[in-house]
Amino acid sequence: MAETEEKKTEERPKGDRPPREQREQRGTSGPPRGDRPPGDRGRSGPPGGDRGGRPQGGGDRGDRRGDGPPEIDIDKLIADSLYLDNQAHVIVSRMRDMDSGTRSQLRRLYNAVRRATRAVETERQHEFVMVRARLAYTIARHSLRSLDPLERLLLQVTRKNDSKGYERFRDLFEAIIAYNE
Repeated sequence: MAETEEKKTEERPKGDRPPREQREQRGTSGPPRGDRPPGDRGRSGPPGGDRGGRPQGGGDRGDRRGDGPPEIDIDKLIADSLYLDNQAHVIVSRMRDMDSGTRSQLRRLYNAVRRATRAVETERQHEFVMVRARLAYTIARHSLRSLDPLERLLLQVTRKNDSKGYERFRDLFEAIIAYNE
């Protein structure tokens, strides 16, 4: 019996860490399990929780399931309503696979897009630049990586500064809201 107890103390968990008892004695085990928020298993990693084992440093992003095209083409979006519908479906499916964004976050962004679309023509580009800033903040703050294509599309739309592009972006966002319900 003493032999099996020796083996237990000699075996080390993954990562060559000492057994839990030794870590607790040294005070390196972290907070007791009851103090952790639900779902936290004591993982270490970057703030914001890069979940899903995605490659760090901008690796090839096109190989993940449900990733869709890396960029939405503004000219196709303006010309083809079916392309718009398809892109909305792709973004919503990515949101369900990758993110935990709430409907209220999307609705807030959509309301900002609607207000920017209704702005006076001389102020419209500025309003959409500010919507893009708000979108970038929301993506970063809530880890909504599935909305990255929308941010890149919004950059294209504001650079083009065409009223039809702004309307199509609003239509795409409206479709995303509808399919996400």
